[in-house]
Amino acid sequence: MIMSRIEAPRDEVTGNLLDRLRAGLPPEAVLADPDVTASYANDMASFCAAGTPAVVALPRTVEQVQHVLRTATELRVPVVPQGARTGLSGGANASEGCIVLSLTKMDRILEINPVDRIAVVEPGVVNATLSRAVNEHGLTYPPDPSSWEMCTIGGNIGTASGGLCCVKYGVTAEYVLGLDVVLADGRLLSTGRRTAKGVAGYDLTRLFVGSEGSLGVVVRAVLALKPKPPQQLVLAAEFASASAACDAVCRIMAGGHVPSLLELMDRTTVKAVNDLAHMGLPETTEALLLAAFDTPDPAADLAAVGALCEAAGATQVVPADDAAESELLLKARRLSLTALEAVKGTTMIDDVCVPRSRLGDMLEGVERIAEKHGLTIGVCAHAGDGNTHPTVCFDAQDPDESRRAHESFDEIMRLGLELGGTITGEHGVGLLKKEWLAREIGPVGVEMHRAIKQVFDPLGILNPGKLF
Repeated sequence: MIMSRIEAPRDEVTGNLLDRLRAGLPPEAVLADPDVTASYANDMASFCAAGTPAVVALPRTVEQVQHVLRTATELRVPVVPQGARTGLSGGANASEGCIVLSLTKMDRILEINPVDRIAVVEPGVVNATLSRAVNEHGLTYPPDPSSWEMCTIGGNIGTASGGLCCVKYGVTAEYVLGLDVVLADGRLLSTGRRTAKGVAGYDLTRLFVGSEGSLGVVVRAVLALKPKPPQQLVLAAEFASASAACDAVCRIMAGGHVPSLLELMDRTTVKAVNDLAHMGLPETTEALLLAAFDTPDPAADLAAVGALCEAAGATQVVPADDAAESELLLKARRLSLTALEAVKGTTMIDDVCVPRSRLGDMLEGVERIAEKHGLTIGVCAHAGDGNTHPTVCFDAQDPDESRRAHESFDEIMRLGLELGGTITGEHGVGLLKKEWLAREIGPVGVEMHRAIKQVFDPLGILNPGKLF
């Protein structure tokens, strides 16, 4: 039905669409200038196809979102929901002739309740903005993707995003208590709760988290908050091999320690960060492990973990003395992806999560893949939960290097599955990994996914072509 709509004369279809949208949206909320709409075509993923949007809608109210979805259903026009477009899988890329539905103008924090420990927000609220707002009430919203200064809560929900603190606090899905969702036909569905407990009915809330806008458009979220923890302190441990660093990770987790973060950078990543920011990280290191604790006595916890790192073969262990020194160490980790992109100009960022016990096998396998294809592949990882980000660096203007980059990317995902892992821990599937999703979940899983999609979006207009 979408194809029959696209086969109609483009000017005729677009003109009718614009008229219908403008009937229920203010003039500034409908963007039709091709030079402007083109800027909404892509997220931050490299090498993912994108179509040309027919129009960009920028609603500010739930009713305006409903109008867009009703119009899209009536005219059989695809809709691609978007947040800040900081995603890394092509999940927010435009479909040809679609309505790009940007939720960035719906950016109000509607409620912060310290007693119930919840926040109620619109989807366009920036993660860092929410975090700072709840901090003023002595609370924290733990999910903190690396793009937290730009990414939106709606986008975080759509991709089930994670961050540096997942090892202790978990991912976005664990903090979404309830949602208001506009369905494909414009109806408003409320799911979940705002209470501390609640098990009534199917868990539709979790179904929407990670659905990448393919089942409905989130317009309001009830989020769980936690008491603000003490200021964390960070430890850096240098290792002569990646396998030794991974052994330290296993010792830390097996020892019952609960770090607030446990991050790993391989030698390629450390060198890239030094080249970019001149931070003076040890060039001799083969792997750098960062551990942090936000407990009442973080120095004691760091001392215990430091001893485990030394037992695993750490050549140097440096605990930070204060918050400023801790932030300096974390800055290196946060610069990792930017630094790796500077190596060759283009990157393909994998997001493979494996059992912690197989983390060493994953890093050794990535190193073999890099050597096989003659490429630079740096690995930074949320080591505490086994979530690795092998980053393939290549010259996009070199066809042969681009081919090898794609092949290595696929081999890394294959390796992750062979090790008992998953193709994505926090970035989502989008376009980049849709073929690999089918391999991971199998034919019965694909059948069930499509059946669920059919129930919520029978015309197939919501973010078509993504996931599967």
